Amino acid sequence: MVALAGLLWVQYGNARAGPSNAEGLPQDQVIYVVKPSDTDPEIRHFDEPNYVVIKRSGSAQAQLAVFMPGTGGRPAKTMQLLTVVADQGYRVIGLEYNDFPAVVEVCPRNPSPDCSGNFRRKRIFGDATPSIVDTTRAESIVNRLAKLLEYLDRQHPEEGWRTYLSADGAPEWSRIVVSGLSQGAGMAAYIAKHLSVARVVLFSSPWDYSASSHRLAPWLVEPSATPPDRWFAEYHRRERTAAWIAQAYSALQIPADNIQVFDRDLSGAEGSRGDNPFHASTIHVPAYAPQWRVLFGASP
Repeated sequence: MVALAGLLWVQYGNARAGPSNAEGLPQDQVIYVVKPSDTDPEIRHFDEPNYVVIKRSGSAQAQLAVFMPGTGGRPAKTMQLLTVVADQGYRVIGLEYNDFPAVVEVCPRNPSPDCSGNFRRKRIFGDATPSIVDTTRAESIVNRLAKLLEYLDRQHPEEGWRTYLSADGAPEWSRIVVSGLSQGAGMAAYIAKHLSVARVVLFSSPWDYSASSHRLAPWLVEPSATPPDRWFAEYHRRERTAAWIAQAYSALQIPADNIQVFDRDLSGAEGSRGDNPFHASTIHVPAYAPQWRVLFGASP
């Protein structure tokens, strides 16, 4: 048994994870830690563990919230946010995915206006979309999520994980909230644009754009399969790309009342993190928990 950020867990194989009993944290939360390759042997890259958080007292009818970290981030580092969301009544997954290189490292100087849209689609679905990145179907975000849900259902059939999968084995998006930070938020937004999800919650992204035209990527203004009232988002007023993010949220037609603008100062340690420290602070500063709850709401 290992202590992590005040939570107790057991590396998830044949063993069951134990409940949290750390001071100041929900007493009935259970955490499962699952390597992607354990769910599908065809997944060979980006194999840091997924983190799954549920409440023992929660309902099997709860919606599932899937959170994707930013570039270089890992689900293990998002636990403060995940436990708050789980306390809102959701089942929660911090999903590991192929996050390098980032869209904004590759596409702004690419001459094709469809670069970022194709890039994101390839990583999400692993289909035949032509892209400058090569993501197999097995390594795709959709397959990683589906295989994780199948794995959880095999290990814990009494918990109802199968209900988050459709008859053909694909994620049942109508019961799933998609969310993420930075590159992960861009992936969540792209999914919500093309599939009708229960809710989408964006943290400080996307801001896909063309450096030559100084315009947002075309996919941001395409029609959305998810209605505007299900879109929620935030960004920090002082992060470096705040203006681009605000423009993107407008292009996505997110209602103004559904957008939170964070503006807390950083501690000394937080302020020393890179050249854009406010960017990732929005999911790491515990004082933002009340705003996280507003963004996610309570699971129906």
